[in-house]
Amino acid sequence: MDFKGSDTIPGPRAEDHLPHTAQAAVKIVIVGGFGVGKTTMVGSVSEIRPLTTEETMTQAGIGVDDNFGSETKTATTVAMDFGRISITDQLVLYLFGTPGQERFWFLWNGLFEGALGAVVLIDTRRLEVSFDVIGRLEERGVPFVVAVNSFPDGPRYPIPELRTALDLPDEIPIIECDARRRASSRDVLMTLLRFLHSLALAKART
Repeated sequence: MDFKGSDTIPGPRAEDHLPHTAQAAVKIVIVGGFGVGKTTMVGSVSEIRPLTTEETMTQAGIGVDDNFGSETKTATTVAMDFGRISITDQLVLYLFGTPGQERFWFLWNGLFEGALGAVVLIDTRRLEVSFDVIGRLEERGVPFVVAVNSFPDGPRYPIPELRTALDLPDEIPIIECDARRRASSRDVLMTLLRFLHSLALAKART
């Protein structure tokens, strides 16, 4: 799924304005390695025209960016993706997708500020890329769920095996998804919200 760069986006449409019934807004960050589908997920689920900062990939990235499994990819996010989805009439999620290449990870710090939680999007063809991503979230204390994006040529593993490979405790949800499908991406976000709710309840009981 291809989403054009922000320089092609005209002014806001009427439907882009925040609903007047909105009472709470939550910032969610979607993170992951290069080419795992972050821009696709933001674009598929956003109720407004997504803002992207994609730039054409050049030979300068050869040998620097690991594009295994994404050899046909011609553009890459260099700052962030942004979208919005209303979960209810009162609750709105602001979605921020991070750049995947390690050379742009310095931008993550600003994107994490004020985030209530995160979605870690992974590609089973390059599972090792997720280790550093998860490590950064754990260091910052950002609650997260893991979404396994389905690629046609990607190997399928049982969830318990993935949990072991990623060294994740039982309480962190892992869900399979198709980032191209709005319903599937929305299910991932709902899983994160339920997880955050359970953490809040547990904290209130202590």
